[in-house]
Order: sequence, then C-alpha cells, then structure tokens
Amino acid sequence: MRRGFVLAAAVLTSALVVVGCARDTGTSQPAGGGGTNAGACARNSAPSAPGGGSASPAPALPNADASGLKVGLAFDIGGRGDASFNDAAGAGLDRAISELGLAKANTKELTAGPNESEDAAATRLRQLASEGYNPVIAVGFKYATALKTVAAESPNTQFAIVDDSSVELPNVTPLVFAEEQGSFLVGVAAALKTQTCKIGFVGGVEQPLIQKFQAGYVQGAKAVAPDIQVDVDYLTPAGDFTGFSDPAKGQVVATGQLDGGADVIYHAAGASGQGVFQAVKAAGKSAIGVDSDQHNIPGLSDVKDVIITSMLKRVDVAVFDYINAAAAGNLSTLPDTFDLKVDGVGYATSGGKVDDITTQLDAYKAAIISGVISVETTPTSS
Repeated sequence: MRRGFVLAAAVLTSALVVVGCARDTGTSQPAGGGGTNAGACARNSAPSAPGGGSASPAPALPNADASGLKVGLAFDIGGRGDASFNDAAGAGLDRAISELGLAKANTKELTAGPNESEDAAATRLRQLASEGYNPVIAVGFKYATALKTVAAESPNTQFAIVDDSSVELPNVTPLVFAEEQGSFLVGVAAALKTQTCKIGFVGGVEQPLIQKFQAGYVQGAKAVAPDIQVDVDYLTPAGDFTGFSDPAKGQVVATGQLDGGADVIYHAAGASGQGVFQAVKAAGKSAIGVDSDQHNIPGLSDVKDVIITSMLKRVDVAVFDYINAAAAGNLSTLPDTFDLKVDGVGYATSGGKVDDITTQLDAYKAAIISGVISVETTPTSS
C-alpha cells in the first residue's frame, strides 16, 4: 500500500493548493499558480499504485420485502427532471418499486420550491408522516432544520436525509457522500484533457456542500498540473437556492469562463447545469457532469457529445439501500459515508472520452482509497 509513497506525497503537496471561491456572481477567480492560458500543461506522473487500493463495495444484501412499506420522498428544488441530484434519488425509489415489491401506489413524492421557508419544508415532511409514509426520505441538506423538528414530533416514523448528518435523533439516518473524492478524480480528468491549461468550475449555491465539489476538483487538477488555472463561479450566494434551478444563468456564467480560455467546465449546479452544457456545446469545448451519468440522461441527448465524464454521486444506490434496509428492519447495514472505498462516488466512462486516461484516474483513485492522498473538503485561499 505504501509503495511509491514519496512520489505520491510530492503529488499531494502540490495538490493541496486549492482555490478560494469567487464571491460575486459572474466573477471568475483563477485558482492560484498564475500559469498560462495557452499551450500544454506541465503534468505530473500518476502515483504508483499502492496495494489494497481497490474499491470494496459491501456485499450486496438480499432484497427485502418492501411490499408492506409506504415510502415518502421529499425532493429538493427542481424535483424529478433536474437530470441530476433529484433524478438520482427518484431512480433509487424506482428501483425499490421494481426489485423490492414496493407498490407504486404506496409511494408519494413532494417537491421543494425555491427559497421556501422552513415552515414550508416542515409542512411537507409533516404531511408525509401524518399520511402514514414510513420511511420518509428528505432529499437535500436544506431539509435539516425542518427535519429536526418533524422527526422529534414523529418518533415512530423513520426518516433519512441526503447530504446532512447534523440531525442526531434515533429515527433519523444520514445518507452522506465523499463528494470531494469523486470531484478530485474528475479534476484529474480535466487536467489531463485540457489543451489550454485552464479549466472551470460552476457551483449552484456558494455553501459548504458545493464547496466540497470545488475543493476536490481543484486539488485533483493541480495534482496533475500544478500551474493549471481554474476559474470558479457560483450562481448564487449562500441562502439563495435558485442557483440550482436557473439554466439561463448557468449558461451565461459558463460562457464567461469559456470566453476567458477555459476549455473544460465541471458543474455542481443541479438543473442549472443544463445551461452550462449548452454553453459548452456552443463553444465546441468539453464539460463534466455531476451526480448522475449525465451522458446517458435522455433529456441531455442534445449535449451528450460534450460530456466527457460525470462525477458519480450514487444517491440512487443510497436511497435504494436505505429502503431495502428499512424493509429488512436493520439500518446498521448502511455505510457511515458513501465514499470511493464503497463505490459511493466515482467517475463515469460513458461515451469513451476518458478511456485513454482511466489508468491514471484509477491510480489516483487507489491512492485516495489507501490513504496516500487525503482530499480536502474545503477550498483554501490562493
């Protein structure tokens, strides 16, 4: 596991330099290093493959009988059709219907509105619990405050929440991910694919969860190419969740990065990412998707040719596994974190556009799993 430690440590040292966020909507900030906007990047070699660095998903548990469950799903902003985070959660529910005997008639889906009040979020969760849905799955960290109240009111209802671990109640199960690890890998891909030595990141809302994506992406890119420039933009500031549902703004911001010389852009912006893809398509450059394998999403078929990979965040697996565990009456089978080690995050290969660099990507993946590379969860100022 420790072979090549010196080389990997050197790679890590350069990789730990990460970008500070652009604070104003539409204003890009280069990720340190100065660098050049043209020509080939100077690239480091991939770390030597350490032993014991393979992903080791837990053995698949037998499918439980979920025919007796009523499952409520409270979507984040955008709901089904966002081609990203919510669709992944919906796919997990659909799989439970298909494979666990869960009756579709015994499911209910409700969707959050942009910038709604905590009372509105609580009312949605309370409605599902009062109508007998058990378990109830809250999709997104924005439900945390409301869930803390409603779960305490309904101690006999099991709840799960995606992307939050702050609600410490016996009937609440967190479903959290190592987004920074998957983002590191697509940062490596971007640095290996860029021809301008300049890439971009578009975040939906400037808050800690999305900054995990940014931190990993920049660290991965700079592990490969220490002088690479990374333009970082957020569509809205913390508290304004419209950044996850504004494709037009995503297109404008991505166009600005492309005009500035970026030729690969990674988004973590929910439905707004559709606008990022449109901008990249118009410019004839490359994009990196998020959450789902966006190359294969039917609603994105017109831009699939520019999506070279996606950072896979297996919300679908987490939702399915949670329903399966709830049906079996044993939630202890769930991992504490869905990370690279359990295949909870990763990168997509659909379209074949990263087939030529999978050896390097998998070397970095192994180094992260083995602990040789530690991925940052917060950006550091340049």
